[in-house]
Amino acid sequence: MNIAIITGASSGMGMEFARRISETVTLDEMWLIARREDKLKELGAQLKIPCRVLPLDLSDSRCLESLKALLKGEKPVVKALVNASGYGKFGSFEDIPIEEQLNMIDLNCKALTKITYDVLPYTENGSQIYQLGSLSAFQPVPYIGVYGAGKAYVLSFSRALNRELKGRGIKVMAVCPGWVRTEFFDRAVRDDTITYYNRFYTPEQVVNRALRDMKKGKDVSICGLAIRMQVRATKLLPHKLVMSIWCKQQKKG
Repeated sequence: MNIAIITGASSGMGMEFARRISETVTLDEMWLIARREDKLKELGAQLKIPCRVLPLDLSDSRCLESLKALLKGEKPVVKALVNASGYGKFGSFEDIPIEEQLNMIDLNCKALTKITYDVLPYTENGSQIYQLGSLSAFQPVPYIGVYGAGKAYVLSFSRALNRELKGRGIKVMAVCPGWVRTEFFDRAVRDDTITYYNRFYTPEQVVNRALRDMKKGKDVSICGLAIRMQVRATKLLPHKLVMSIWCKQQKKG
């Protein structure tokens, strides 16, 4: 049985990846994972392939183990994995409850790593793994510090794993967009800490770019010329200066 596994499939990037992969990859079934079962069922009803709805909280280790057990029982061939679950919080480090920040790490980093590890035995030559990163992966980002650091981990881990799996013909790519219009902001925004957004992209634009970049064999996908230029600048300029520019944009001195 050939399948795709999409986490964070109830909205935004995960939902768009589910739609596009269902159209571009030959599958027998798609596994849709998120906490909101009703949203997953709505999406599953829209897709033209059979979908298995898995309402799981991936920050809970018991849910991660249940996914591992399902893989062991079904023994599918995973043609595509999209790790799109995750969230951020805007604010100073000391103002965000530590429990919230540790939960962010559990979901954005720990769950992504474990799911990737558990899925790999079921992949084969030609399988594709998309890991949702962020523009914040390329620089330290005050007031989004834990989120940005987690995405830096995703970027580094994904690129290294892509190299390790080259001999098996399995491709791993970090998808690192700038601001994207999704429900991310419903959870991220607590106050007026972050007020400056230079430009927005849509999930459709980001996913379309990611699919093209995967075909080209890239290990990082960055949507938009302006964002790619910004990434290049962060590689050339001292990070102290980059952080100062960011803080000035957000009126933090």
